[in-house]
Amino acid sequence: MTIRVGDTVRWQSHGSHAEGRVVKIAHEDGEVSGFHYRASRDDPRYIVEVDGKRTAHTEGALSKV
Repeated sequence: MTIRVGDTVRWQSHGSHAEGRVVKIAHEDGEVSGFHYRASRDDPRYIVEVDGKRTAHTEGALSKV
């Protein structure tokens, strides 16, 4: 599966599912909403926006909608 910027994705969140849109694919460490994440070319983080908030996820945690 290839996830790209602009894709709508879904993930497990607090016992239910959440959906959002990928706004960035990070290849280096960073921070979103006060959460620090580690990322690299081999292990990127997908920055997803939902309701004006951003979260960072691994590709394995996401599925395309």
